[in-house]
Amino acid sequence: MADSAAEARIDQALVARVRLGNDPRAFEQLVRRHQGLVRAQLRRLLQGDHAAADDLAQEVFLLAWQKFDQFRGDARFSTWLYRVAYTCFLQTHRKKSWPADEGGDGELEALPVPARAIDLQLDLERAMRRLSGAERTVLLHCVQLGLSHEEAAYVLTMPLGTVKTHATRGKAKLKTWLAAWHRIDAEQTS
Repeated sequence: MADSAAEARIDQALVARVRLGNDPRAFEQLVRRHQGLVRAQLRRLLQGDHAAADDLAQEVFLLAWQKFDQFRGDARFSTWLYRVAYTCFLQTHRKKSWPADEGGDGELEALPVPARAIDLQLDLERAMRRLSGAERTVLLHCVQLGLSHEEAAYVLTMPLGTVKTHATRGKAKLKTWLAAWHRIDAEQTS
């Protein structure tokens, strides 16, 4: 989203409308504004299973509607929604007993890019799968979803220091594993 402060103000106005009159139309607007990123979060957490992510996203928004009175406003609405989504994912994850550290971060959204970029994308996905589950989850929220460390700590219910540690370690591992790409870029620019 282009201007996060403006986007946050729009969300605040919609949240106020929902609170004042239990306004389902305002909630529908909040869903439309955030459904793409929530689905992206869930697709990555569910290792690219689009159907399961879309089903779970519906559960997330239903739960968010039912528990809307629990949104206190001490975080952005989107951050609270990511937390609801992550909690739903964990509950589903426990029910189905999916392995915590298997698989990857799921598919990255397909974009028309040159073959070299596709190779980089594949290498990045492989590298992401090599990270620990905690490192991968933190990087998903901090890098791919653009949350601050504080927001990711809130969503993941982790101490801030733990989030920062996982982010730092995960980035360092990715930098090491993808160093060949940096060397290729350096050679091409010289």
